[in-house]
Amino acid sequence: MTDRIFLTRLAVFGHHGLLPEEAVLGQRFYISVEVRMDLSPAGRGDDFASTVSYADLAAIAHDIATARRFEMIEALAEAIAAECLGRFAAIDSMVVRVEKPSAPVPYALDSVAVEIERFRHG
Repeated sequence: MTDRIFLTRLAVFGHHGLLPEEAVLGQRFYISVEVRMDLSPAGRGDDFASTVSYADLAAIAHDIATARRFEMIEALAEAIAAECLGRFAAIDSMVVRVEKPSAPVPYALDSVAVEIERFRHG
């Protein structure tokens, strides 16, 4: 499937990380989602019911990232993918990327990130 919906760099404030300070202070994270599904019914019929709302995708990512705490950003990405795939049967596969720009590492870098790809079957 080559049709995609993109949600790019949703900024959220969360308390994710291994260090106790990260749990207390929190920090900004950026979440990007790529959903792969057949968008031709929505495009041909101009039918909102035939797609997945990017507002819903943003709400899921935001709610999971702000209401829950994960020690690892891998777990945050996994929770977002699982919720989206569980809620929307039309999604064939998806990619979730979580960026942590203020990772507590002693090096000058823009951010660290994980990216996972999950499929409905397989």
